[in-house]
Amino acid sequence: MSFYNRFSTKQDYQAPEGSLIINAIDMHTGGEPLRVITSGYPEIQADSLLDYRRQLKQHHDHLRTALMFEPRGHADMYGALVLPPFIDGADCSAIFLHNEGYSNMCGHAVIAIMTLAMQMDWVDVIDGKASMNIEAPCGLIRAKGEIVKGKVTASFECVPSFVAALNQQVFIESLKQTINYDLAFGGAFYAYVDTNQIDLALTPQNNQQIINLGTEIKQAVLASNDKIVHPFEADLSELYGTIFIGAPIDGADSRNVCVFADGEVDRSPTGSGVSGRMALHYVKGELAVGQSMTIESILGSRFTGEVARTQDYGPYEAVIPKVSGDAYVCGVNKFVIQPDDALKHGFLLR
Repeated sequence: MSFYNRFSTKQDYQAPEGSLIINAIDMHTGGEPLRVITSGYPEIQADSLLDYRRQLKQHHDHLRTALMFEPRGHADMYGALVLPPFIDGADCSAIFLHNEGYSNMCGHAVIAIMTLAMQMDWVDVIDGKASMNIEAPCGLIRAKGEIVKGKVTASFECVPSFVAALNQQVFIESLKQTINYDLAFGGAFYAYVDTNQIDLALTPQNNQQIINLGTEIKQAVLASNDKIVHPFEADLSELYGTIFIGAPIDGADSRNVCVFADGEVDRSPTGSGVSGRMALHYVKGELAVGQSMTIESILGSRFTGEVARTQDYGPYEAVIPKVSGDAYVCGVNKFVIQPDDALKHGFLLR
């Protein structure tokens, strides 16, 4: 039999004995990647989702690097491990992964998981509509999806989102100037910076400049701000990233570019970042309950954010944001981790 005939008829790869097989479905939401891990992780006995995440960090973090880093991923890869729920009222839970570690909330991942759940018949779809409750490290996220002309559009209601501080100042050495920022929580804490004060165009051509400045701002805020405190959960009291707010370029109401983790730039408008912005706009009197705005990403992809309602949340008057967007499947993968591969746990070159 010729090579080509063998090639065309024998394409099922058999992994060597002792290999670990991890199955995943790759997606993107507004250009931001998401690797949805469906099987292959070890079973872990945990009392809560946060306890599960702590154990992952301590004992199985090599799986994160194997899937997020090269050669299976890249410096800007993002992932979600879908698990059974730990709390009543949830249909599933999710752990979010990236190049630096684990995040507390991920809106683009929720939109993708909701979309995938409808396409894979993981949820009941009635009259083109479905819903599911996803337990995230930050709390319960209520997601919905609707099929219109064969296409799923997904949305979610985030956890109570609030403004921790307005009009804060920090000196940025590379700019040789003091800048203003707001601090808000939308499932994760972000420092929001208006680019009018720094003359920074939020375009792909300025990607490296955006990364450098966003990282510098994050470190400066961490060194100078003591207001990054969640009112109920210490594990959520961390600054996730910097969000630059600028004028729209592709016809939306505003542009949003987030720098998070270890210098990652979100290709989407950032679901948790949009959630925090809904709290900011509400507190500033720029959006009322029921009002919405469209926010575009560095690529021009869009999320719609809405102030769904308000809620008292500890010392804060919080909002429940609603965020909607579109996600797409890119591929179906079976990852092989061979025991004798010296690079099996991944690496990064930037």
